[in-house]
Amino acid sequence: MITRTSDGVQAIAAHTPNADWQTQLREVIRDPATLLDALSLPHDLLAGARGGHAQFSVRVPRAYLNRMTPGDRDDPLLRQVLPLTQETDSVTGFVTDPLAEADHTPRAGLIHKYAGRVLLIASAGCAINCRYCFRRHFPYEDHTPSMTEWQETLDYLRNDTSITEAILSGGDPLVSSDRRLAWLCEALAEIPHLRRLRIHTRLPVVIPDRINEALLEWLGNTRLQRVMVLHINHPREIDEHVSAACQRLRQVGVTLLNQSVLLRHVNDSVDTLAELSERLFEVGIQPYYLHVLDAVAGAAHFDVPDDEARSLVARLRTRVSGFLVPRLVREIPEEASKTPL
Repeated sequence: MITRTSDGVQAIAAHTPNADWQTQLREVIRDPATLLDALSLPHDLLAGARGGHAQFSVRVPRAYLNRMTPGDRDDPLLRQVLPLTQETDSVTGFVTDPLAEADHTPRAGLIHKYAGRVLLIASAGCAINCRYCFRRHFPYEDHTPSMTEWQETLDYLRNDTSITEAILSGGDPLVSSDRRLAWLCEALAEIPHLRRLRIHTRLPVVIPDRINEALLEWLGNTRLQRVMVLHINHPREIDEHVSAACQRLRQVGVTLLNQSVLLRHVNDSVDTLAELSERLFEVGIQPYYLHVLDAVAGAAHFDVPDDEARSLVARLRTRVSGFLVPRLVREIPEEASKTPL
């Protein structure tokens, strides 16, 4: 629904669609022309959008679209999901596997880069396709384990007692059904040396209805400590529905962290970063990481140079309390951890 604010500016009324989360997932916008039409944007953007879409398809949930301003081609949420003609440019240093994850996959669906923790590709799909995604070229077709392969992955974890944390990633792990996730969570909890379950997800942000009773049941009853790392880049991504979803997660004992990516023309200002940190903490999310852009092919137009990133964070420290300043980091292949900048 489009409404008009007191100053005459059109805006889409913020609301969560009535359909359940799985229906919302099926009904995401998948075509750039539909996205432009939904926001009353001119079709002079369409040629470039189709070029980027051909390389990495558009996916935008309606619940996320509802936080964008119609007619504003510079909307910071729109910029994260609308393909641009620059995505087809070949830029030196921007590659398809910027984190060299292919070198750290001992089994299908398992990435083991860092000591003490492993990453499990729990889903090949996402609810939303962010244009800067470092896995936009990831060969998900090679990382969709069968049940037998999942059992072998669980054996891998059982046999390595140094592993204390399992990280569910993707894609987005919460795209999977609660039945499947409950099975996986239970299986992980049966491994004695595992202490924590970490979930990296955008679903509570882009489709807040995903945080339903079934999810809260399996996530709230495991013996494992639970950490959910959300991905929020701009304060306008947090509406009342996202806030309510976060409250439900916290009520069942989930620790909420946030990691952002520093993006040109999205959040590359100290005002935006300060408001983001304040808003995150208001809804119970701890600012955690601010990543500089991973050099993935198709996303060079989002890049913010390291010196500018350092300057932004230095100024942020003068604006907010120290515990609201995320750690500025880069992920470098073959390093033993994230690298502070």
